[in-house]
Amino acid sequence: MYRSIACSLATLPLLAVPAMAQPLNGSIGVSVTLAPDYLGSDDYKTRILPDANLRYGDQFYLNLRDGLGWNLYHQKNWTLSPFIGYIPGRDNDGDLSRFAKIDGGITGGMRLRYQPGPWNVTLKAQTPLTGDMDGYQVILRAGWRHSISPNWSAGIGPNLIYSSKEWTQSLFRVSATDAARSGFQRYEPGDGYWRLGLSGHVNYRFSSNWSLTGLATVTRLTGDAKDSPIVRQVGESTQVLAGTVLSYHF
Repeated sequence: MYRSIACSLATLPLLAVPAMAQPLNGSIGVSVTLAPDYLGSDDYKTRILPDANLRYGDQFYLNLRDGLGWNLYHQKNWTLSPFIGYIPGRDNDGDLSRFAKIDGGITGGMRLRYQPGPWNVTLKAQTPLTGDMDGYQVILRAGWRHSISPNWSAGIGPNLIYSSKEWTQSLFRVSATDAARSGFQRYEPGDGYWRLGLSGHVNYRFSSNWSLTGLATVTRLTGDAKDSPIVRQVGESTQVLAGTVLSYHF
């Protein structure tokens, strides 16, 4: 599996030149979000980040959630694309200030998307290529979008994420060194975990080129992630994210 992903990803730079001749469209903007300090934390931080959702014709896409991808197969409502993404690590401040830092890194994966009308379903698998993370992750998302009026639209949908044993260990273990420094009980996850979520958004297009989007997500950790001391003792298994995105469309 990893070899086929790597071969597909290696072709992305070779296809970039012809793709640049196609129309560039999408949006750029800025997002302001209130999000947990880390996955499983009960402390929240406000983050201001750039936002982008770009497309080169029908071949390439670039956005913060799905990374840089190439639509290798596109037929009717189906799209299959290898992609390069990024998975954040953990800076480890606040409750985890005595833990070793976890560096994020580049990921590689495949995405399958089915979009009949207002519905869309996406299945995505990825594995880290750099950084301190290990293992793999599989993400299943479904969504429904509806235009309320010419300027207003809304959407909602569930998501289900499975992280492998190695991925879970990367984020939720308490090593002997971490335990000695922090006073937490040593903990080694023995299996992967599921994360359940529900997301929604409301978009207002207040001019031909500008829009404002409000979004909210609630997720819940399960299994060995929920049982980790960094969640059970000083965190929370149910988390929320809320924010707004100001976008310029072209």
